[in-house]
Amino acid sequence: MAEKYGDVSPSLEASGDGFGSHYDDADVFGHEENHQIVYKTLSWQLVAVLMIAEIVSNGMLSLPSSLAVVGLVPGIILIVFLGIFGTYTSWLLIKFKLRHPEVHNMGDAGYILFGPLGREILSFGTIVFAVCATGGQLLAGQIALGSLSNSKLCLMLYTGIFTIPTFIFSLPRTLDKLSWLSIPSVISIMVAGVVGMVAAGINPLEGRVTSNFVTTDFVTAFISVTNPVFAYAGHFMFFILVSEMRDPRDAMKAAYTLQVFATVFYTVFAVVLYIYIGEGVASPAFSSLPIKWQKAAYGIAIPNFLIAGSLYSHTAAKLLFIRFFRRSKHLHSHTFIGWSVWIFLILIMNAAAFVLAVGVPIFNYLIGIAASLFASWYTYGIAGAFWLYDAHRYEGGSSAWKRHWFLTVLNVLTLVAGAFICVAGMYVTVKSIVEAYAAGLVGSPFSCG
Repeated sequence: MAEKYGDVSPSLEASGDGFGSHYDDADVFGHEENHQIVYKTLSWQLVAVLMIAEIVSNGMLSLPSSLAVVGLVPGIILIVFLGIFGTYTSWLLIKFKLRHPEVHNMGDAGYILFGPLGREILSFGTIVFAVCATGGQLLAGQIALGSLSNSKLCLMLYTGIFTIPTFIFSLPRTLDKLSWLSIPSVISIMVAGVVGMVAAGINPLEGRVTSNFVTTDFVTAFISVTNPVFAYAGHFMFFILVSEMRDPRDAMKAAYTLQVFATVFYTVFAVVLYIYIGEGVASPAFSSLPIKWQKAAYGIAIPNFLIAGSLYSHTAAKLLFIRFFRRSKHLHSHTFIGWSVWIFLILIMNAAAFVLAVGVPIFNYLIGIAASLFASWYTYGIAGAFWLYDAHRYEGGSSAWKRHWFLTVLNVLTLVAGAFICVAGMYVTVKSIVEAYAAGLVGSPFSCG
């Protein structure tokens, strides 16, 4: 359990050639020789695939509409800046993990920074955000299945149908199994994105209006900011992913691969869809395409929606599973208790995502609240705290902050940025909920509409 963490972590960075038993002593999975279930098997290439599969998904379908709100130039700057910013915070997260091998998830990191209360808050936030993200993928699957079948069935039934394979694909105990499923997932979203761009290019909307700059109010503009923030929101899984690597020192290679791919792909996709469809581009963007192309794009993207949802529910379940069985035989052995608890946790996470997706009329706004509350910190803000903590604790206290004044300022600004995204995101989302209710746009729970 987290309470057993020592004051000094056996850092990989500090050890030079030091990947060895001292690191495994503190690592959550320990020494895995002769175990039935082995976790630390991932290469950096497979981790990159997993990162892309869970991050580059339905979130990108809202990006063209963000450009429609703020204009082409600010939209591009925003997407590229958040991609670069996300690369920097990836480096901070991985650096912190290498210094603290006992960290398996955000809750463990929260314990190091803030004690038991920090662990509970960050663990709770990880589970809530992962379940909401799973629900978001279920809704994406609902939209895709509805498009393919001309909405002949109740939409809630489509969500239920999509939940079943999402549950099944969540079941492997190790991320290695999911990594191989993630390869077709990445291919599917890439091909779907290309199909969407080709479709928009050969079927441009007549009379469309595009603008380099758009003047709008703060609430409307900031909603366009939350879209790319959510599209990059996968950092909360990084500790869990790195924990299952053969050599965690290669983790930044995976992070660079992810961030370069996501930033370029997001920018090109958003620009092409916006230019050829114009200010009326829908969110999700595939819904703005001609019917046959819409069906093709959604159909091709289904494997990605499935695997991304499975990765999110797997993450929520694994956080609790490790919390229950850290250093016990149930973690590495095929025991009845271990498998029973694991299957139950996976079932609960997928069931909760399904209930939220179909039973909460404002679920899309709920995702926005979860993204504002947690993704703003996990993807951006809290990474600054990791650097400030390690510099102070291991490099000479406040004098280290003075020596590395540039990084100190940068990481304080990272904290401020996370706080701003959190507060402003909450404000605009809650305001949007109030306006939706006032306009009668909120449906009923468990409806087929």
